[in-house]
Amino acid sequence: MTATSAGVSVMLPVDGRLEPYVLGTPGDWTRPTRPIVSRVAFAAAHVVPRVSADNTPGAPADIDWEATLAYRHELWSYGLGVADAMDTAQRGMGLDWLATAELIRRSGGEAASVGGRLACGAGTDQLDLAGLPSGSAGLARIVDAYREQIDVVTEAGAQVILMASRALVQVAQSADDYMYVYEKALAGVDRPVILHWLGTMFDPALHGYWGSADIETATETFRTLIENNRSKIDGVKVSLLDAAHEVTLRRALPDGVRLYTGDDFNYPELIIGDAQGHSDALLGIFAAIYPAASTALQELDNGNCARASEILSSTQELGRHIFAEPTYYYKTGIAFLSWLNGKQPGFSMVAGLSTGRSVPHMAELFRLADKAGLLPDPELAAYRMRVYLELNGLSS
Repeated sequence: MTATSAGVSVMLPVDGRLEPYVLGTPGDWTRPTRPIVSRVAFAAAHVVPRVSADNTPGAPADIDWEATLAYRHELWSYGLGVADAMDTAQRGMGLDWLATAELIRRSGGEAASVGGRLACGAGTDQLDLAGLPSGSAGLARIVDAYREQIDVVTEAGAQVILMASRALVQVAQSADDYMYVYEKALAGVDRPVILHWLGTMFDPALHGYWGSADIETATETFRTLIENNRSKIDGVKVSLLDAAHEVTLRRALPDGVRLYTGDDFNYPELIIGDAQGHSDALLGIFAAIYPAASTALQELDNGNCARASEILSSTQELGRHIFAEPTYYYKTGIAFLSWLNGKQPGFSMVAGLSTGRSVPHMAELFRLADKAGLLPDPELAAYRMRVYLELNGLSS
């Protein structure tokens, strides 16, 4: 790290060589002084591993609870809700059910202590797919697994997000099987839930969800489920990275059912909306851009739609980079930015997922985060970036 008259600089790789990069000025972001009301917005939060633990592939997740929960308090302090125990927290990619249940309980306690909004994922990932029976016996086990996790979320005081199930993909033979499992799961909830439709770019194991690989056919099943159970459904989170599909679905939802965008590519236009409506938000990218996201939503509350759009759009290039293919490694970028900004002691992730992105990818993430004003302590960020580069064999 070196200081120049223009600010802090660091040598970054460009086309195989190191060139000086001078950091800009952090964004002028603000914490809200009153609740945000123009949109319901959740940031899907990641988990921080204990750096001295054996968080290698296949090992049980060992969480740094202090850092993990502090990150959630940071999100709440900016007026955002926290979506916990979701794919951002490495569900299905290193966070086992035992650690997940503990995360839900701890987050529930912390949310209650500050009045923070909390929704948590309930899925079926405690099941052993290799030993799962086919047919009605398999469907029954999936229903029981959903109910077990719904109970944990409910007891923690959080809203339920009904997550997509790899087990259901394996067992279901038709759209009717999806309807059966979801209606059985919904029958036991005591408050409206959020349904989550996660695309294959986030989890390839979910191919053919809702009983069809054809998006329109799957959408029809999804809509039928919502129509038949509207009193049980607060909203739907759609993570397909298809803005046109989302808008069409949003306009077709029953009154009172929200669409929480999960589109980490096109979120500015979807959240701002149009004369026919807007999407609310449940986004992994909000865990990375939360100061800017909160400030934009505050501008919406104040009626400054153009300024809100400008702020969100200024983060879009960073969002598309973090969620670039293979998209399921976006969590690596969120953890890296958290480390750059001093929110966790080391750049590490459960299951060794910190190796999921390349050095050039991380260098570009650094540039784009700076361009978006999301490196609040440039000296710390530059120092840690240099440490990372030196560890990977790049030093000036």
